[in-house]
Amino acid sequence: MEEIISLKDICYSYFGKIPALKNINLKINKGEMFSVIGVNGSGKSTLLHILNGLIHPDSGEVNFHGKGVTEKSLHHKDFGINFRQSIGYIFQNPEIQLFCPTVFDELLFGPLQLSFSPDDASERAEQTLSYLGISHLKERSIYMLSGGEKKKVAIASVLTMNPEVLLVDEPLSGLDPKTQIFFIDLLVELNRAGKTIIFTTHQFDLIEYLQPLVAVLSEEHTILKTGRASEIMGDKELLASAGLINEQIYRVRK
Repeated sequence: MEEIISLKDICYSYFGKIPALKNINLKINKGEMFSVIGVNGSGKSTLLHILNGLIHPDSGEVNFHGKGVTEKSLHHKDFGINFRQSIGYIFQNPEIQLFCPTVFDELLFGPLQLSFSPDDASERAEQTLSYLGISHLKERSIYMLSGGEKKKVAIASVLTMNPEVLLVDEPLSGLDPKTQIFFIDLLVELNRAGKTIIFTTHQFDLIEYLQPLVAVLSEEHTILKTGRASEIMGDKELLASAGLINEQIYRVRK
């Protein structure tokens, strides 16, 4: 399989003092469904920020299609535009992501920043609204949307750029059951269409349903193990050591 993203010996700390990630090594292939699990504070969101080039590691290498992702390379016009178009990020809280006056303006913003013509940007926005079934929200103010509608618009604003890779932070957080089902089905559909999906979660039922490859982050901010969902979910000792299940309960049941 074609490798699309690799991390080599990645370390990152906040303010040079608070460790967030230690010696992270990952390889993710094109078209994979990949999940990162771990307790709150283990470094899941930080890892996504590094994958998206929002922050850069203190040490180690991030590669996209074999090319290094650095502050310098992202300032190179051709690589920077290609990288930003190829990797889309859906934040856990959609309100962080949405800032334009209307839904349609929100969907236009990304393509226009990537130098699409106004006509092409409008066409993409219309198609994405229709694909997600939210055309009726086109002229709606962002501030007049429900939580579920904001999530759908946040997704739409990313999909207008037709990214190769989709990064999703806690996909089901704060969503009602109907919107959760919508989002899960969408991730499956996008993955079947060839998109590489990388998401963080601490919800085991989502892992059981999607059956992705899984990387387990420890409370010490390292990767304990990477494997198939069935292998990871079946390893109770591993999950207990990562703080993902109650260790005392595990020992009693063992």
